Amino acid sequence: MENKIAIIALIVEDSDCAEKINAVLHEYSQYIIGRMGLPYRQKNISIISVVVDAPMDVINTISGKIGSLKGVSTKAVCSK
Repeated sequence: MENKIAIIALIVEDSDCAEKINAVLHEYSQYIIGRMGLPYRQKNISIISVVVDAPMDVINTISGKIGSLKGVSTKAVCSK
């Protein structure tokens, strides 16, 4: 299956799930090119961007696993 470059955007409204997010990212670390996290203290949320080079099913799995966590929203944008 062909790899895609994707950005998985996370909005984290419950900081208690940070350990679970990191566990998923560690599980798929071989696909991760880089990540950036920004705390937005005024709104009490964190915004995280994860750039991956992976097959589409892996991108969907990462986004789905993290997005199923309470207090986390995800969206993936992929190359064509």
